[in-house]
Order: sequence, then C-alpha cells, then structure tokens
Amino acid sequence: MTSSAEGSIRISVAICTYERYGVLNKAIESASKQSIDQSQYEILVIDNSPNARVKFDDSCPEAYADIDNLNYVFEDIAGLSNARNVATALAQGDYIVFLDDDAIASPTWLEGVLAAFGAYPSAGIVGGRIDPIWEVPRPSWMADKMLGSVSVVDWGGGCRVAAESEWFAGANIAFSVEGLKQVGGFSTNLGRVGNGASLMSNEEIAVVEALEAMGYQRIYAPEARVDHLVEEKRLTRTWYRKRTAWQATSDLIKNSSAEPYDVASGVKNVRAYIASQEPLERNVQALWRSTEDPGEFLWQLGAIYDHTMLMLLGFDGLEGQ
Repeated sequence: MTSSAEGSIRISVAICTYERYGVLNKAIESASKQSIDQSQYEILVIDNSPNARVKFDDSCPEAYADIDNLNYVFEDIAGLSNARNVATALAQGDYIVFLDDDAIASPTWLEGVLAAFGAYPSAGIVGGRIDPIWEVPRPSWMADKMLGSVSVVDWGGGCRVAAESEWFAGANIAFSVEGLKQVGGFSTNLGRVGNGASLMSNEEIAVVEALEAMGYQRIYAPEARVDHLVEEKRLTRTWYRKRTAWQATSDLIKNSSAEPYDVASGVKNVRAYIASQEPLERNVQALWRSTEDPGEFLWQLGAIYDHTMLMLLGFDGLEGQ
C-alpha cells in the first residue's frame, strides 16, 4: 500500500444520500468534527436525490460552506452502488470509508479506521462498530439475530483480523481505494436504488469477497464507532418480511455461479413451518401471520426466504415429495 505524505489527504469519507436532508446534516457535522486534522481527510457527499440541486438549496444549511474539506457532488444516476463508485473515483485518500447519511460518527472514528489500516499492512477492508439509535423502542418480537438487518454491529474485543463469521455493515465500512478499484468497485446490479421500494443488497459482500480472494485482510475495528438511526418504518414485521424476500433475490443474483441453493432443504423448511400452524392457517397465509414470539418470527422469516427462493428458481415440485 502507498502512504500519503504528511499533511496530505490520507482518507476520504463518502456519504451517499437520497432525499435524506433531515438527517444528513448530523452525519456531515459528525464527519467534520474528527480528532484528526481536517487536512488529513476529505468529505465527499454524493447526492442522488431527484432535482437535487433545487432541494439542496431549499434544505441544506449555508454552514456547509464553512467545512473546508467538504466536496458536495450532485449525481444524476440513481443507485447506492453507483454513488459509491462515483465517490471512489473522486477519492484523493489512500482509503475510503462509507458513512450512512443517517449515521453519526464518533469523534475518534477516522482515527480508529486509520489505526486499523496502519496496524495491518495487508488490510483491504475495515469494518467498525455500529450502535443503534432507536427511533421507537425495540419490538418484543425482534430477536438478536435480526439486528444485522438494521446494521447493528458489535463483535466485542479489540482490533483484529475478523473471523469468518464476523460480517460488517455498509453504514460504517472502509476500503483501500487501490483495492476497491482493482475489483471494479460495487456492482450496480446489487444495492438500493431510489426511495427504498427495492431492498436489494449484497453489494458490500461481493466487494469484500473479491478483495479477500486477492489476499487483502478484513479487519474489525471497534474503536471506529458510529451511531446509526433505526427508523420506526424498519421496526415492523412487514418491513422484515419484505427485507427477507429481497435478501433471497439479492443472494440469487450474487451467487448465480456459486454453489446451488438446496431446494430440498428449502421445501422441507417451508412445509414444516406451515404444518406447525393452527389447522385453519396451514396455508400460505402462515407466512404473514403476526406473532410476538421472536423465535417463531425468525422461523417465519426463514420460511419466507425459502419460499421466495423457490419461486425465483421456478420450482415446480420434487418427485416423491
């Protein structure tokens, strides 16, 4: 890896946004008040909003003009992956770290990211801790295993090479710019586009896997911490069902050439879940039946995932099943 000269930009902060001016201000403010000197980093805001220039003038404070290291970019082509690729192309630092527009970085966030890259010369990916800001109280049906869907990350311990099971979230993830360019950036076939009607994902996972295949290490840096808003609209069973169906879609697209989906296991799980219901509900409506039990809801989500995958694959029955 190359290193920047003293006083030059070492790391680029990228905040990609789409009609989120109500929360964007806090994200930018937190990024502008880091423990490292402003000369060592830049802030790139990539605004994908429709009519962004007009909305920016109406919604964003003039105080942005006082942030000397801020570059506010209007990007007409929508899509989170595209916005991230635009930021990567513009980045002047050796590293680029992505911060969600509804996240608030701790004052030592960038210090933690840079320390992780410095401690591990082969680091290509650094993921930090993400604590939730609950807009409403956490629901009783929300199991701990579901926290990842709202980008809560806390693996404990200190800075280290991440275990295979320790995933990162896009709300707080950094990359070597050189490495990110080597793997071609983020796939525009994956990731969110627009106002969230589509919940496509897996764009970060694909990049991370490609970088690891090239020999880059994945580092967990809990000191690189941010707080992330968990909106009320995401704390509904309906949102989780939708999110699960889109996850199946994302997995099928990403893994189209990988190990095939286990159809027999998926059929078994869907059948078992439906059979566990009361007699009048032993049909497709079991997939959207409300329950307060977190374990049962997890099972329901698993059945929704399998049912979606089977439909996408064109499943028409197993002989003898």
